[in-house]
Amino acid sequence: MSLSLLLIYLVSQFGICIYVSKKIQNQEDFLIAGRSLGTPLISLSLFATWFGAETCIGSSAEVFKSGLSGSRADPFGYCICLILIGLFIAPKIWNKEYLTLADLYAAKFGKNTEKLAVCILSLSALIWAAAQLRAFGQVVSSTTHIPVDLAMFLSFVFVVGYVIYGGLLGDIITDGIQAIVISLGLMTLFYFIFKSTPDFLTLLSEQTTDRLSFISKEESLFERMDRWSIPIFGSLVTQELISRILASKSSKVAVRSSYIAALIYILIGSLPVILGLIGPEIISIKDGSEEQFIILLSKKYLPAVLMPIFSGALISALLATIDSILIAVSGLLSHNFLIPKLGIKNEKAKVLTSRVVVIAAATVAYLLAIFSDSIYSLLEIASAYGTSGILVVTLFGLWTKPHKDSIGLATLIVGVICTPLYEYVFKFEAPFLCSVITCLIFFLVRLITENHRQTSHPV
Repeated sequence: MSLSLLLIYLVSQFGICIYVSKKIQNQEDFLIAGRSLGTPLISLSLFATWFGAETCIGSSAEVFKSGLSGSRADPFGYCICLILIGLFIAPKIWNKEYLTLADLYAAKFGKNTEKLAVCILSLSALIWAAAQLRAFGQVVSSTTHIPVDLAMFLSFVFVVGYVIYGGLLGDIITDGIQAIVISLGLMTLFYFIFKSTPDFLTLLSEQTTDRLSFISKEESLFERMDRWSIPIFGSLVTQELISRILASKSSKVAVRSSYIAALIYILIGSLPVILGLIGPEIISIKDGSEEQFIILLSKKYLPAVLMPIFSGALISALLATIDSILIAVSGLLSHNFLIPKLGIKNEKAKVLTSRVVVIAAATVAYLLAIFSDSIYSLLEIASAYGTSGILVVTLFGLWTKPHKDSIGLATLIVGVICTPLYEYVFKFEAPFLCSVITCLIFFLVRLITENHRQTSHPV
């Protein structure tokens, strides 16, 4: 992709956000698009937000190396996650009229639970954003010959400007465009590889049992369960997702959009997985270059005139995820922490605060991207970090009456401690799943204890 074409593409996205910025009058407009969006935009945005570096680059590379067992998260785990969101999360949280997920914790537990949840959700999201920035640098570097580090820096600068103007409304509108672009890009690549490989179906049908299996021989049953639970349950309650649910104009739109997004995800997300499966038979890649598998594949099989379009498609997928994360972190830190702390009442000042937080969040994500080892390692950390406590507290918050602040706060602390403790100290085979179970038991024990105390010593 020539630098001039890349700039044209990025400037067009930037222009959309500048235009949309005129519609932003208050923090509700900036963070959840005024709760006014319909099914098409929400569906495409949910798909585009989830469909980032982990599918286009990270997961296809893992499938190339190890077969289906290398990447169960995409598209299978996240597809199941979207279905569960439609079933259990969307219809409950939309009716509460929150601005962020952390508002739920403040309403159902208390301010201490809210503040700790903000820290956990923000850090997890920033690790996720770092993976997307790293992938963005890989794509730009491979298609323009700009060094990866410089490409990451330039993408960081662009994304900051891109997000602070458009807010969630600009994010979702461009998500719709980006979802269409990435879908067309992957379908085009798939078509040309299929056309250029007469034995394509034979190669696919002759895959070994090991490569077609979701089960790795080195894994135990508990390890297998853990690797499935991380994408399904670890991503079930995130601010990026909840902001789109809250931006829907009705509960029915939120639920319907989750199911449609799941359908699009499994259809489009299967394409890079299939290409990863037959990859070793159709392209030779040096060890250590697997993260560029999908890019090298496009260079080999796509006509030169279509390469800029496919590169733009990959960039679209990455932008859709990065900007969503930065808006999510901005909402949590500004609305649930800084604005109450500083006592800001003016709506313009609230929007300005949210935009300043976007800059700070992007800077942290950029630094994490520079010092990380790989895209996929970042994604696994992001999905598992502290989310066991978040999951338990969110589900109880949605489906039960308000509880004491101390119960939510303690459960979140247990969630933050347990996963790394189980994984690195005790070396459990299923650290995330064990952490979820621990948090669930801890929450129930604390709840029973508190209820018993209130019964024994009524006020």
